[in-house]
Amino acid sequence: MILVQKEFQLPAYKRGFHIITDIVTSRIPEIKDIDTGFLQVFIKHTSASLTINENADPTVREDFESHINIIVPENAPYYKHNYEGSDDMPAHIKSSLMGASVQVPVTYGKLNIGIWQGIYLCEHRNYASGRNMVLTLWGN
Repeated sequence: MILVQKEFQLPAYKRGFHIITDIVTSRIPEIKDIDTGFLQVFIKHTSASLTINENADPTVREDFESHINIIVPENAPYYKHNYEGSDDMPAHIKSSLMGASVQVPVTYGKLNIGIWQGIYLCEHRNYASGRNMVLTLWGN
């Protein structure tokens, strides 16, 4: 049984949806030693999130950003938490909708995801700093 946990900081990204699969896997080279297991990717923030989706066509990520902004608009008159800017409360809601972690199977030393899938950083703030991540890898 192998169990590894690592923390690292992503570089700052602009608001939007960004594929981070290669960054994540490069930070945990021990993945090559796992025949059967899991990788959990967790983000330690309340205004950014993670999800898995289309990794080929960048318009999918643009459409995600456009649609999530319609679902959770800025400057809603009923928001009370607004002292950090008009994007702050919507970022918290978006983060809860998307989630703070993804768990991916690992098979024969690689993420066992679909050919068109990638791990997304969903950056919901206009001016965010680098995001802190925790990777937990376990398996045989």
